[in-house]
Amino acid sequence: MQSRNKKWMIILFSLPTMILFMMLYLIPMLIVFITSFFEWKSGGVFHPVGLKNYLLGFTADPRMLQSIFNTVIWTVLQGIFHVFIGTVLALILAKRFCGWKIFRTIFMIPNVISSAALAVIFLNVFNAKYGLVNSFLSSMLGKPITKNWFFDPNSAFFTVTSMWLLYSGMIVIIVLAGLFSIPEDIYEAAKIDGASDFVMDISIRLPLIRPVLGTAVIIAATSMLREFELIFLTTNGGPGDLTLNLPLYLYKTSLKESNYGYANMMGVVLIITGVLCVFFINKKFKMNETDM
Repeated sequence: MQSRNKKWMIILFSLPTMILFMMLYLIPMLIVFITSFFEWKSGGVFHPVGLKNYLLGFTADPRMLQSIFNTVIWTVLQGIFHVFIGTVLALILAKRFCGWKIFRTIFMIPNVISSAALAVIFLNVFNAKYGLVNSFLSSMLGKPITKNWFFDPNSAFFTVTSMWLLYSGMIVIIVLAGLFSIPEDIYEAAKIDGASDFVMDISIRLPLIRPVLGTAVIIAATSMLREFELIFLTTNGGPGDLTLNLPLYLYKTSLKESNYGYANMMGVVLIITGVLCVFFINKKFKMNETDM
């Protein structure tokens, strides 16, 4: 009797959360999925077209293909290099040298600044006339440099990438939490056996925080599937479509071109990409297993 009452209590208390989830996420996602098979434009156009939106997007729309390519490349770079930088910094900070808490706070500063403020900062840093980058290069080379980094086809993609790739404060905090959760007895036993700090990093610390690293990769990689503000405020996808990603193209298609059915197709692609990304990382890092 008590077990039955306990089950009903669990259902009762979880019901509001489930209702909110359905209203805010599940039902809207179903609507997006269903309307992706419709031609839906402003002016009252709304009729089913089957797979036309998907075929058009993947076979006859170069902007769609470019945005998917950029999104995938940024997702891979973020999942690999962003997490690598954060993990290395976390391993250094885990030694708890003098002032390590100050550096931990400094690494978090870009994560607490709004995207709009970061965009303005980078627009000034890479400004063609008075930016820090051009000023530094001019002093080093002894001649004036007026390169427009954000709108030069040869540098736009890498300049946009630099806005988030090096700022891994959140990854540092996540990995640090995992490192501090490892029992000290393991380190003491390794030191007795003569293991150096580097050997302990490679053979003990990293293997034991594998699930934490997997979580960090998921957070970093999926963040690129929703990156919008920095690109919109700096290049708006230009020059041409060299820095156009899928969320920005979805925005332009829905709110500027009022082609809602086609935009919802992109939303479905983003959702599926995110699910596959999480599934692949979970499998790669064996998130459901533990070595501790």
